[in-house]
Amino acid sequence: MRAAPTALAIALSLVLLSPGFAHAQAASDAPTTLERVRVDATRLRGVSDFDTPASVDAIRLGDADSNRAGTVASEPLSGVPGMLARDRQNHAQDTQLSIRGFGARSTFGVRGVRLFADGIPASMPDGQGQLSHFSLVGGDRIEIMRGPFSALYGNSSGGVVQLWSADGQPGDPWRFKASQGRDNTTSLSTQLRGGTEAVGYNLALSRFDTDGWRDHSAARRDSANAKLRFDFGDRRRLDLVANHVDIDAQDPLGLTAAQVRENPRQVAAVARQFDTRKTVRQSQAGAVYEHGIGDAQTLRAMAYGGERAVVQYLPIPPAAQANPLNSGGVIDLDNSYGGLDLRWSWEGTLAGRPLEATVGANADRQRQDRQGFENFVGDALGVRGRLRRDERNTVENRDQFAQLYWTFAPRWSLLAGVRHSEVEFVSRDAFVTASNPDDSGRIAFRQTSPVAGVTFAPREDLRVYASAGRGFETPTFNELGYRADGGAGLAFDLAPAVSDNLEIGTKWQARSGTALNAALFRADTDDELAVARNVGGRSSFQNIGRARRQGAELSLRQPLGASFDLSVAATWLDATFRDDYLVCTGAGCTVPATPVAAGARIPGVPARQLFARLDWSGGPWSAAIEGVGVGDVVVDDLATGRAAGYALVHLEGARRWRFDAGELRTFVRVDNVLDHAYIGSVIVNEGNGRFYEPGPGRGLMVGAQWSWNR
Repeated sequence: MRAAPTALAIALSLVLLSPGFAHAQAASDAPTTLERVRVDATRLRGVSDFDTPASVDAIRLGDADSNRAGTVASEPLSGVPGMLARDRQNHAQDTQLSIRGFGARSTFGVRGVRLFADGIPASMPDGQGQLSHFSLVGGDRIEIMRGPFSALYGNSSGGVVQLWSADGQPGDPWRFKASQGRDNTTSLSTQLRGGTEAVGYNLALSRFDTDGWRDHSAARRDSANAKLRFDFGDRRRLDLVANHVDIDAQDPLGLTAAQVRENPRQVAAVARQFDTRKTVRQSQAGAVYEHGIGDAQTLRAMAYGGERAVVQYLPIPPAAQANPLNSGGVIDLDNSYGGLDLRWSWEGTLAGRPLEATVGANADRQRQDRQGFENFVGDALGVRGRLRRDERNTVENRDQFAQLYWTFAPRWSLLAGVRHSEVEFVSRDAFVTASNPDDSGRIAFRQTSPVAGVTFAPREDLRVYASAGRGFETPTFNELGYRADGGAGLAFDLAPAVSDNLEIGTKWQARSGTALNAALFRADTDDELAVARNVGGRSSFQNIGRARRQGAELSLRQPLGASFDLSVAATWLDATFRDDYLVCTGAGCTVPATPVAAGARIPGVPARQLFARLDWSGGPWSAAIEGVGVGDVVVDDLATGRAAGYALVHLEGARRWRFDAGELRTFVRVDNVLDHAYIGSVIVNEGNGRFYEPGPGRGLMVGAQWSWNR
């Protein structure tokens, strides 16, 4: 490995060889346990994340203290090492999210990372997910797991992101929040939360409306999230969750390097010609029931279901649609989905030492009615024309899993698990003509994913761990949706990517409040999935052989006296392809013929990231300064272009006023204080050279929040 992880390895070695470490080994039987903070990402009921051999972060959303609008999922995620959450300034394509380089190839939505909201999957069985319905307004925390143990969640390799809504408690305040920012961006939200000891409620409503920083990037998003808690006593609890999101967004597409230099706020002419845009309507509901059996056993059952409708207009020129196998420039998707999860947990002892075991199974199903239409009628562009594609696609998974946590010695613990997954794709073609043959088909993938890790506690405030595991990613239906040769039907020649993951790390939590986490990691992937061609917003994929993602992460939380708090997160990541392979270049290419040499960088993945934030509070006043640095990225497999690295500075401040009826909090935030020009995200392997999505310049946001005392 290179300098950054080498330095971290030296630091870990110094910890292992330190006098305190040696003294702890010689010391007696069991370390003193710090106050435990349990997170749900590890699926352990009686173990804190500090004692697990995994990289886990929990972000408190704390809406009462937030100086941001709370409407974009990327806002609270910037301070997590190993994670890159890019606000693309394009609400038709959602946040671009990757963890340790997994997910960077996604041109829209999230893939390679498993998403959950209140324990209910926000990723479909094929691995494609969306952050758009995450309700930050009603949220309590976001948990992020990185590394080998994400394999226990099934079809994903990079990590797991879980949003948890707050439980309504007696006396909780009701809140209303409003903010106004640049480009006529308005955010309105309200949270009604409360209840009794036996019943709690949390209702969150929000509206986000913007003209967009770039031309042709206006968007509106309405969302609602409701959570009801019923506590029946004797460790019996029922949570009911429902949410809805409604999005209308223009799609400004990407820009070429020349267009960025000329005017980063412009759009390509085809975006206006075809009125590129997207609408999303999603509603879902779920229930989670937990039932304690005695003091040691717990049954948990979860069921959910929902519907998601998407219509997207792409800038495919009419001439390209003359091909009888072309599926048109309008995508119309109607999805219905649902699933079940049942697990049993037991806390006891093995050989006189504490043991926690969980076994379970889950099944999920998505049915997608997919139609394609021409995006023209006569000379009119950007309208729905003739039907060109009509099929029903179904994907379902059936998984079984088991894990155990065993403190097998006074200072040693083991976390191990295994998951067996079966994922099946079925396509039924209803658009069959003399020139467009039947493209129906079926394909199934099976994978068993083991994972294990060991944690050593040399002192009460220090943990050292190592873990290893195997994960996999199937292609999503969107990646299967278009064949690289331009023909009709699904790309059933794609295979899942399989990754072997290794991680070593250390965690330190001082009684003063200081927390330091550091990790080295490596993920070696076979049958890596990569873009074969990407033209007009339509991507085709291929398996290209081996890839490696390796690096180091560091995070620090440091109180500085009574008034200041410092947070730092740093990531070094080397992401490369390890085999030669061929890609498409040039318009109309259907057969990859241009070689990419082994050792090429994986596009869209920066080698370095740095985040730092200093918070100050004094009486009713508070303020913060925040810095974000991101390294350069290559935009395609051939590295024909680069988006330069950048560093941004943000400022914010707030003031509270207390009244008999409640509390008023006003806040202001200035993003990109130095008005730095930068590329916020890239569209990997975009076939027309429109790789670049510019980030916004300096922007001011002001807002106010009222909390009612009840």
